[in-house]
Amino acid sequence: MKVLGIGNAIIDVICKVEVSFLSENNLAKSTMKLVDETEFKKLLSNLNIEETMAGGSVANSIVGLSQLGNPVSFIGKVNNDELGDEYEKSLVSEKVKYCYQKKEETIPTGTCLILITPDSERTMCTFLGIAGKVSDKDIDENAVKNSEIVFLEGYLWDEGEPRNAFNKAINVSKKTAMTLSDKFCVNRHKKSFLDLVNNKLDITFANELEILSLIDAKNFDEVISFSKQIGKLIVITRGEKGSLAIQKNEVIECDSQKDLKIVDLTGAGDLFAAGFLHGYVNKLSIKESLEKGNEMASKIIQKIGARLN
Repeated sequence: MKVLGIGNAIIDVICKVEVSFLSENNLAKSTMKLVDETEFKKLLSNLNIEETMAGGSVANSIVGLSQLGNPVSFIGKVNNDELGDEYEKSLVSEKVKYCYQKKEETIPTGTCLILITPDSERTMCTFLGIAGKVSDKDIDENAVKNSEIVFLEGYLWDEGEPRNAFNKAINVSKKTAMTLSDKFCVNRHKKSFLDLVNNKLDITFANELEILSLIDAKNFDEVISFSKQIGKLIVITRGEKGSLAIQKNEVIECDSQKDLKIVDLTGAGDLFAAGFLHGYVNKLSIKESLEKGNEMASKIIQKIGARLN
């Protein structure tokens, strides 16, 4: 395998609703809300499902890599329930090898309800379910050893069992990459993330806000200095300013594509990572890998959702 992803296995459940449904359920349009199991079941009982699709940040990247023709696999925890089956089927249909044995769990499969109103706005309700309960027992050691790169999801990191799962994967992998995922995620786990970036990861993906927050930098020059000092590969997206990679003392920059008709930013970072990793595992230059990342991100933000096809 070229790349093995380890991340939150969250199934996207897409439903069309009227605006009145949002107000009746105290949901603010165009936001994302974390819900508990009771609220999730109540919402779902009143909805007609249009489509289900395997989601989660790193899963989106892995599907992107598969669509570019790379042999890839994924580990993410679901329950042995109807939505868990749908999750696995969705990945397999995208030619992703699913390296997780489903078990009967007391907690349901993680789900993101994507409620689309007639104005095309998306309101999301996320129930993390069993997805965040990954432990070292869930990590298939052979799958890790047989992959050129393991790609970890920052959202999944937590003290306790997820930390043990990450450490097991890192210890037996040939190379490890990770996405910092989200500024709030970085702030919550700053000490652990800094240790990972400094000492355990070969490649770190971050956007500008995440990396500034990680090192408490006052400006972007401090990010460049930090990245040169640690001597790893740090890949940073900067929105309209494009992207760049810092490797040892070299800074490689790539402009963003212009005049795009942006309709949905969901999946931009996920597909950027897919494009960059595609370049990296196929021995393209860092500059070419950045260009592929920008190309993939540019395509996905001009359509709804986090799938290119």
